[in-house]
Amino acid sequence: MQQRGTRRLSARARKAVLAAHIVSAGAWIGIDVVLGVVVFTAMLTGDPATAAIGWQALRLFAVWPLLITGAVCLASGVVLGLGTKYGLVRYWWVAVKLVLNVVLMVLVAFALRPGVDTAADYGRRLAAGDALVPLPNLFMPPIVSSTCLLVAVLLSVFKPWGRIRRGAPARGGALSRVA
Repeated sequence: MQQRGTRRLSARARKAVLAAHIVSAGAWIGIDVVLGVVVFTAMLTGDPATAAIGWQALRLFAVWPLLITGAVCLASGVVLGLGTKYGLVRYWWVAVKLVLNVVLMVLVAFALRPGVDTAADYGRRLAAGDALVPLPNLFMPPIVSSTCLLVAVLLSVFKPWGRIRRGAPARGGALSRVA
């Protein structure tokens, strides 16, 4: 039952927004994978030139593409939440995905960005022959972000936990199957 004042997306609009959501999430995951490959290659290689290029390359693709794909994913998710039966905070799985998206974007903006700048400076100094600079510690961001995004994908597929509000089970949920 549709509540008064709420508007549902048409089937065509829902599919377009859903496609944007899936593509932006896929791009976000892809950027995270590339980030992990570059970081671990730069950390584990024995070649200073390869490490220098890897650390410097992070500045080019890590922060702004992640923020843009995260923002598109967030905006399309909000539109889907407001325009479909799932809502923004009606189901636990949707609310958790919303929180994960916001937390990851904040981490990119305020934790990853300074680390990427430090890594790029390290790469520049390493290329110039300054080997006494401390190695940047960026191995956690691609692991944490990729794990969170995998959880978000799994939540989208399996839609666990039902409704947030007690006493209002989701249609087709465990409580309605028992009755």
